[in-house]
Amino acid sequence: MTSAQEHASVCVGSPPPLRFLCVAMPPWLQLQYCFTKKNVNSTVIFETLSGELYVRQQGESIVMVFPLNKPTPVGLKEFKDIVKAAVGDQPVQEVCLCATTKMLMVRLADSCDRSVLTSLRPDPAVLLRVDTGGRVRCLLVTMIGDPGCQPGYDFYSRNFFPWFGVPEDPVTGSAHTVLAGYWSEKLGKKKMLAYQCSSRGGELELELQDDGRLNIAGQAVTVLQGILTL
Repeated sequence: MTSAQEHASVCVGSPPPLRFLCVAMPPWLQLQYCFTKKNVNSTVIFETLSGELYVRQQGESIVMVFPLNKPTPVGLKEFKDIVKAAVGDQPVQEVCLCATTKMLMVRLADSCDRSVLTSLRPDPAVLLRVDTGGRVRCLLVTMIGDPGCQPGYDFYSRNFFPWFGVPEDPVTGSAHTVLAGYWSEKLGKKKMLAYQCSSRGGELELELQDDGRLNIAGQAVTVLQGILTL
């Protein structure tokens, strides 16, 4: 459930509590995290350029606490070229922009099924050529889920980041700070289950907090483990 996997990070930590200083590009994208059995049920604090990020292990899941970034509806005509490059002639229900993260969210019409989303093949080079005045640096395409099908996802998405050299990110926590803000209002729910329909795919459990923050939980896999002595 991590994004920015193609970007490096440098971490220096010192307890208590376990705290890390993280440097990564781009600064607002989430970094990669790793827990061992020694960290079970503990909280790790990452100091990033966008503020403190709290991460903890809860059962078999990793829970990250993010700020919520609600998008604002914008006119389709204002972004018609990039929407066309992203979804072609597929029907669009709404377009929203989050100015804080520069994420443009395109919601497909409810008449579309999941296969429409998974079949999209936007050309990264074409997306980069579209002039948005620097207002868009990420593209999110989303659609309502099908609660009648198990496990009952509330919404689906795919997320494209060619502006940062990532044609499509497999599973993106930061994008869901925008998507959760949107779908929570549309569905009237504070707890949601989302699925990102990349080729790898990933499930995210979302919970909006009363303090305006968002808990994102998901499964993680240890890809590297070791000890660094300084």
